[in-house]
Amino acid sequence: MSGQNESRIRPSGRAAVVVLGDIGRSPRMQYHALSLARQAHLEVDIVAYGGSDPHSAVKEHKSIHINEMIQWPSNPRSFPKILHPLLLILKPLVQFFMLLWYLCVKIPKPDVIIVQNPPSVPTLVAIKLASWIRRSAFIIDWHNFGYTLLALSLGRNSRFVALYHWIEKHFGKMANGSLCVTKAMQHELAQNWGISATVLYDQPPDFFQPASLEEKHKLFCGIDKSLRTPYSLQDCLSNEVLTPDDDNPNVTLFTTQTGTDISLKWNRPALIVSSTSWTPDEDFSILLEAALMYDRRVSALLNEDDLKREDVFWQEIKGGKQYPRLLFIITGKGPEKEKYEQKMAKLNLKRVAFRTMWLEPEDYPLLLGSADLGVCLHTSSSGLDLPMKVVDMFGCGLPVCAVSYSCINELVEVHKNGLLFSSSSELADQFVMLFKGFPGECDELKSLRQGVLASRSSVNWATEWEANAKPLISKVIFDNSS
Repeated sequence: MSGQNESRIRPSGRAAVVVLGDIGRSPRMQYHALSLARQAHLEVDIVAYGGSDPHSAVKEHKSIHINEMIQWPSNPRSFPKILHPLLLILKPLVQFFMLLWYLCVKIPKPDVIIVQNPPSVPTLVAIKLASWIRRSAFIIDWHNFGYTLLALSLGRNSRFVALYHWIEKHFGKMANGSLCVTKAMQHELAQNWGISATVLYDQPPDFFQPASLEEKHKLFCGIDKSLRTPYSLQDCLSNEVLTPDDDNPNVTLFTTQTGTDISLKWNRPALIVSSTSWTPDEDFSILLEAALMYDRRVSALLNEDDLKREDVFWQEIKGGKQYPRLLFIITGKGPEKEKYEQKMAKLNLKRVAFRTMWLEPEDYPLLLGSADLGVCLHTSSSGLDLPMKVVDMFGCGLPVCAVSYSCINELVEVHKNGLLFSSSSELADQFVMLFKGFPGECDELKSLRQGVLASRSSVNWATEWEANAKPLISKVIFDNSS
């Protein structure tokens, strides 16, 4: 049956991919668009907000057409406070009619609409009406439950949360098909929502892979100046005793180039990467506390003398002495970024430095592929979704330390491709254990990296999508046209 359905997907067919959010910050929906164009040979219309650039593979594909909606102001301060309740009502209404306008007028009729959930309101209502008007099938890709995210700010007992839950469940059951990101979510949808969903695990696309030494050096040359600029007056990267090599443009904090030969520095910092949307569902203070604990524990292990002359102290820190300096690069945009940058500036750390940055889509995989460890602070509002950032890290061969919660073991296998932690103290212990003897003698870190590399070769986004998403899309298109 699936073979018959697949033949129904014609090169002349169309699909719409809908995100009521920034398409550049919705990697899974970008990958859907690429697979619909490459593997199902459909013309694809993306309907979403702009803001961040999507990957060049999406922008440059001839069969993918990006339609950017006008975005509702995120913080309409120009309006009097008395009007704010009215604006809260107007916002979903404006979004509802905006979605209808694009799906029913602006783009050609799609055979199938694939929509990201959450947000659920007004998205699912608008998609259902648009699919009825245009006689299109529609599929919901369940990334999480919208009502659980709303409950983070309003509380589980809020009437608005209850109403949101009802709308999400009622219109969710009207879809022609559903995809979801974990087996735990699939079970929840089947048992308590009456929805049959196909699990489509997040997998990294081909452009997420380990970086070569040449790629690492090129990346580090591009960001070296910003890495040497601290938030506070000094830190372990900025307050070094400079040598003539430090003014050489072919020498970075991590690499050095002599002629055509590139090598990694023996006394380089360990590079730890974390990606965040700087929202309340990721408690970033855990990482700051863990960094502080690492700093103090290593100082105690080495019996360091606080009265030592400053220039001698910084030179010894640069030298390593069993435990390396740690550089945390935090990528992403979001509402709490400035608050945490101010906290970073106030930390008095000897051998730990923090930097935040926003990278181009093509540079982000290079950073992951150049790092030594990834950290994930994602705690699911529903307990049923998985962090895409960890998938990307694994694609680049990067082992991960992740916050432990109910279904994270569907992705992170302890002591095989990563470690789980429940507190800042536990995370600090993992840093001390993983980086002792870095870069040469950290056997546990090397073992985790080998585990990641061994598992990443077995599956990728294209094969996962071909096996699970494509048959479902074929079926709903075929059933809807019958």
